Amino acid sequence: MPNEIGARRHPVVSVVIPCLDEETAIGKVVTAVLAQNVSEVVVVDGGSQDRTTERAEAAGARVIVVPRPGYGRAIQAGIAEAREDADIVVFLDGDGSDPAEFIPDLVSPIVAGQAVFVLGSRVRGSREPGSLAPQQLFAAYVVRMLLRLVYGASFTDLSPFRAIRRDELIHLGMKEETYGWNLEMLMRVAAARLPALEIAVGQRRRIGGVSKVSGNLIASVKAAWSISTTFVRLALELRAPRER
Repeated sequence: MPNEIGARRHPVVSVVIPCLDEETAIGKVVTAVLAQNVSEVVVVDGGSQDRTTERAEAAGARVIVVPRPGYGRAIQAGIAEAREDADIVVFLDGDGSDPAEFIPDLVSPIVAGQAVFVLGSRVRGSREPGSLAPQQLFAAYVVRMLLRLVYGASFTDLSPFRAIRRDELIHLGMKEETYGWNLEMLMRVAAARLPALEIAVGQRRRIGGVSKVSGNLIASVKAAWSISTTFVRLALELRAPRER
């Protein structure tokens, strides 16, 4: 069972938010996240052409710009820039669809030593109409079946909204630079048999703009390809679970 962070001191929680052209939402998202008593918010901008960086900084985030494309690349850059003394890293999207008020529910099982990884499931809990596209629901179903079949894992979603102990995150050896990053983490957590939980968080409609994936057919195809190739590659690489 993982050590209790809260028994030592107040946990340092760094929140990483990758985003691109989210000027309508990002300020509200950063404000909502900071209201959850986190230690810092790191917004990773993928080269926005609008006022995303300006509004994120005005709301209290630390902003870094990674102009090279790649969802996983942006997240890895955010992890590298997080506080060195961070105990827990939380991830969520910058479009307002992930309910920030659930951050304490993601973090508390890790602080209490009940888990080292907690996933916020969008397909469980209250979902606003139109918040998840049919292809997102289908992807969640397929991934759920595959993870159960290959690893016996019970994750229900590919949600980007999640929390993990930073020391365990570093040991996972994350490599994916595309939209397959979220799946890679689930697979590595399952293969390593890390103590993990899932909570229902539901989903909201994005505050503004258009989804970079579900709102674009070409991007949806590319994301599906990235996720598929990630699963095949890691299923072969992680066939022998690491004993802990």
